[in-house]
Amino acid sequence: MNLTILGSTAGAPSRTNPASGYLVESEGVSIWMDAGTGTFMELAKRVDPGQLDAVVISHTHVDHCSDLFGLYGYLAFGPSGDVPVKVYVPEGAEEHLAAFARASDEHIFNMVLDIEEVAPGDVVSVGEVEIRFGEAVHPVPALVTRFDAGGVSLTYSGDTGPGGDLIEMATGADVLLCEASLMGLRDERTYPFHLTAREAGEVAAWGGVDRLILTHIGAVMDPEQSLDEASGSFTGPIEYAEPGKAFKI
Repeated sequence: MNLTILGSTAGAPSRTNPASGYLVESEGVSIWMDAGTGTFMELAKRVDPGQLDAVVISHTHVDHCSDLFGLYGYLAFGPSGDVPVKVYVPEGAEEHLAAFARASDEHIFNMVLDIEEVAPGDVVSVGEVEIRFGEAVHPVPALVTRFDAGGVSLTYSGDTGPGGDLIEMATGADVLLCEASLMGLRDERTYPFHLTAREAGEVAAWGGVDRLILTHIGAVMDPEQSLDEASGSFTGPIEYAEPGKAFKI
């Protein structure tokens, strides 16, 4: 399994780093995981978007889903490809996304994108890749996602605060791709729907993962500081989700 970072900033893209988006590949299967602003162009540099096997959207905040409409335009009005493309989304997201496109049941949006809502506990298969979904802690319905294929595993936190299913989903994973939106120690004033870098390290330690990759780090933050804070709670390898970087899992 291979993981390529298409973008990893929190909230909005920067001049050099798109918002959240990742390409997961395994034995000829290509899955676009989150479609944050700016990631469609990065995806298209690496694979033909019309040949994607699936898309997984963790939640409907724009920095994780807005470029899905780039794929829609590509499939409906551009070079096209094999349609429809399967898109897995959390509860309520299908109506939300279709409303933005003003798509009725007969609209071309629904002809090129086959959107299916999934819930925590659901399991689907895309080729040889098994995808499991868990609950994330966020203001909108959101998912933690785990990919298993060829004897290796990747867990992606999506956006989440402490709790939910993240530790369970990460347990025994080869790689945990985990948001680290916040710095410092949590107190009563800390935003409850994101993790600190130290908490990302704690999840990796409690889950016994082999490697931690920190993502969703804001453009004005210093990734090196986030790595340092995570290392206070996790002693294994820790890396930053640098845009364009590819990881062999």
